[in-house]
Amino acid sequence: MFDSVRDDLRATLDEIRAAGLHKPERVIGTPQSATVAVTAGGRPGEVLNFCANNYLGLADHPEVIAAAHEALDRWGYGMASVRFICGTQEVHKELEARLSAFLGQEDTILYSSCFDANGGVFETLLGSEDAVISDALNHASIIDGIRLCKARRFRYANRDMADLEARLKEATEGGARRKLIVTDGVFSMDGYVAPLREICDLADRYDAMVMVDDSHAVGFVGPGGRGTPELHGVMDRVDVITGTLGKALGGASGGYVAARAEIVALLRQRSRPYLFSNTLAPVIAAASLKVLDLLESADDLRVRLAENTALFRRRMTAEGFDVLPGDHAIAPVMIGDAARAGRMAELLLERGVYVIGFSYPVVPQGQARIRVQLSAAHSTKDVDRAVDAFVAARAELEEAEPTPA
Repeated sequence: MFDSVRDDLRATLDEIRAAGLHKPERVIGTPQSATVAVTAGGRPGEVLNFCANNYLGLADHPEVIAAAHEALDRWGYGMASVRFICGTQEVHKELEARLSAFLGQEDTILYSSCFDANGGVFETLLGSEDAVISDALNHASIIDGIRLCKARRFRYANRDMADLEARLKEATEGGARRKLIVTDGVFSMDGYVAPLREICDLADRYDAMVMVDDSHAVGFVGPGGRGTPELHGVMDRVDVITGTLGKALGGASGGYVAARAEIVALLRQRSRPYLFSNTLAPVIAAASLKVLDLLESADDLRVRLAENTALFRRRMTAEGFDVLPGDHAIAPVMIGDAARAGRMAELLLERGVYVIGFSYPVVPQGQARIRVQLSAAHSTKDVDRAVDAFVAARAELEEAEPTPA
């Protein structure tokens, strides 16, 4: 049977490669950091890393690593169980309490990933008599989570408040019992920030709840690093916050839902990814507590990240690159053609700068880009070197391209 299937799969893979959409995996032989050693799939040796979600440079922070070592001795390697059977330790409850306090929410529930967190919310909270209104550019985990529930689905254009209001009116006139607006706090392919104050105003007007996936914000966006609700002054108006421990908060894995107490209580009883997945490893929970200590004791990492971001954006714009506007550490350099973006990423790697070209279906057709992600671990020299590499790679790419007739 598989012989015929194999031929179909190979044909599909060939089509992906021919379209310039193949996503190779480069292998690194060092810890995640501002520089990494590529051992396979690219130029061997040390390269500057500008494509990780390691926004605060905590993935290899010595205090975080020390906390992880201590946790292994105290709490063991893994739980081998789900939370409600025998998979809850004191360290898990402590992290949930700390996240609740940090994010200004009543309670928090931990998941194996934010993908699981988003996959477990909608089916638990919404039924066929309800409505979910989702931003068109929301993360894939939100889209998949919505597919699992029976609620009526509405989609509004990215950050378009007039379209959101139209969808809210439609849901209200359709007799929806509950209405849930869901948005990314920061849209990962663009670095754009959701207008949460305006979203909350519309939610109040139409008696809707608000949910924010703040994976690309918590830790470094907002005055205290508490994410986009803090940035917009609406921490008390957002009902559900989902996020990850796998980006700014240490970079390992794990996710959470921080929300109203009753929402979290119901998730503990009925959220399938929580009930049927192994508990977050205690070493990650303990290391995440150390991350929160670091975030609450100083803001030097956030300041350095902001400075690096501003420098990169300023220099790239001066060099004539099309960088999507904003001040987020996600700085997409727009290329347009998918194959050209992939080739430029290869040329940058040859020059010691590790970035990735993104193309359809991750981004819309014709909007291929190189998504640069700044880190507090980068030095000013690192940022300047990356910009210089972009300039040199562009020159080589243009030289190799045929001159229009």
